[in-house]
Amino acid sequence: MTPQANSTASRDIASHLHPYTNLEALAQNGPLVIERGEGIRVFDDEGNPYIEAMSGLWCTSLGWGEERLVEAAARQMRRLGFYHCFTAKVPDVTVDLAERLLALAPVPMSKVFFANSGSEAIDTALKLVWYLNNKRARPEKKKVIARHKAYHGVTIGSASLTGLPLNHRDFDLPIKGVLHTDCPHYYRFAEADESEEDFATRLARNLEKLILDEGPETVAAFFAEPVMGAGGVIVPPATYFQKIQAILKKYDVLLIADEVICGFGRTANMWGSETFSLKPDMMTMAKALSSGYLPISALMVSEEIYTDVREHSATLGTFAHGFTYSGHPVSCAVALETLKIYEERNILGHVRRVSPAFQDMLRRYRDHPLVGEARGVGLVGALELVRDKSTRESFAPADGVGARLVTQAQKNGLIVRALGDSIALSPPLIITEDEISDIARRLGAALDATARWADETGIRPG
Repeated sequence: MTPQANSTASRDIASHLHPYTNLEALAQNGPLVIERGEGIRVFDDEGNPYIEAMSGLWCTSLGWGEERLVEAAARQMRRLGFYHCFTAKVPDVTVDLAERLLALAPVPMSKVFFANSGSEAIDTALKLVWYLNNKRARPEKKKVIARHKAYHGVTIGSASLTGLPLNHRDFDLPIKGVLHTDCPHYYRFAEADESEEDFATRLARNLEKLILDEGPETVAAFFAEPVMGAGGVIVPPATYFQKIQAILKKYDVLLIADEVICGFGRTANMWGSETFSLKPDMMTMAKALSSGYLPISALMVSEEIYTDVREHSATLGTFAHGFTYSGHPVSCAVALETLKIYEERNILGHVRRVSPAFQDMLRRYRDHPLVGEARGVGLVGALELVRDKSTRESFAPADGVGARLVTQAQKNGLIVRALGDSIALSPPLIITEDEISDIARRLGAALDATARWADETGIRPG
């Protein structure tokens, strides 16, 4: 439906370039205009409520309308609305947050670097990998490895690490020196009769072969999300990270854990690295760090890495990297208050209590005619839609089945996200079991409506 003249939707079409949007379809149909939020729900400009089962973009962990975060921002705005961290200056609240994050780290970390987005944190890690190896007189050890279907961001460096074709196509990416190895999706890529452990062994061997083929003296780092998020909510198979980390250690390859989605309780531990026993050399984080209320991200680095960075900055005269808003005092104040709420309300304990109900809800749809796989951990999961359950045949991308289901869910007052034909859910960490049941009812209705449409249009075998 074409938006009415002078409406917010029509003004949006006229003035705003949207991220991650089919811009032609937007120009025809307009956006969904969201005006306010409360708890796990958001409301459009006609007052219609929607359960936001994606926490916005995986980030609004405490839901909407959290007054303590509003007040934390207002207090800091009045006290010190902006200052920077360049040239040996720092807001006091930035130091407070750095200390708090180091105390929460799953492995010993030395220093925190602040940025504004997960993409910037990943880019910083990538630049540090190169910087370190120049300092260590290993100028050839610069190649980095990520995984097919990984998502690490959309800046030039982070988008190169991202292993999704649409993030590369016609952007002239990836850049030189970025390699990709197997996606650890057991349902899609395991061989017949291959156990999870055997699948993990094969992927580790393939990683080792890639390193050997490239030359271990040229491979510097491996970037990995504990659970792959925007690539489809892919949970690693049993023993995967144990075997991968052994290969990395063998060839002196750094491990950078991308905790942008997994961090701060999403997997029912504070970090995905704890859930899957990662021991990273660097960690990135963002999103739930401030419950999405203000932009902020961070990179934590080990003492060994920090020591080399410090020494090299002395040689060069400065550490010539940073952003105007690195460690922004208002964002840091909101992040600190977010971490206090997690602790005071025992959000982690709450996630552990309700996540079994959430995972059971997803797995109840395994028998649905459209669902090939239900997967997840903690309060993140996905349903993968298939054309044929017995053969695991996917729908053709042009069929747009995932997008159709998202539209049906939205009509039922539920916001989920299609990652191809994998339907992702990542609700606010404050969700209750009753609200999970409400999601189940709306999601089930959307699945049924989409199945009927697929049958009527003939894109699903009868």
